[in-house]
Amino acid sequence: MLKIKKNDKVKILKGKDRGKTGKVLRIDRNNRRVVVEGVNIVHRHTRQQSQSDPGGIIKKEGPVDLSNVLLICPSCGKPSRVGFAKAKSGQKVRVCKKCGEQM
Repeated sequence: MLKIKKNDKVKILKGKDRGKTGKVLRIDRNNRRVVVEGVNIVHRHTRQQSQSDPGGIIKKEGPVDLSNVLLICPSCGKPSRVGFAKAKSGQKVRVCKKCGEQM
């Protein structure tokens, strides 16, 4: 089970976008990479496919390594590590290491 899920708010720890925050758009579990909204913008040069679809340069988000992001706790609002605990219903839930609240 990964500690970060889709639609989580994360902070970038390393790289050219260090300090930025954004929402997780996609997760690549095999390569342990995440795509974060507005972070690691890359330029994609595309050819013209048809008369109505012109080519050009498209800007989109590139993947970031999973170890370079830190989850922001929704209850305390601070970036923190993630732990796991058993809920009263018996399910495994994510827990903030700073405030102890369920994420």
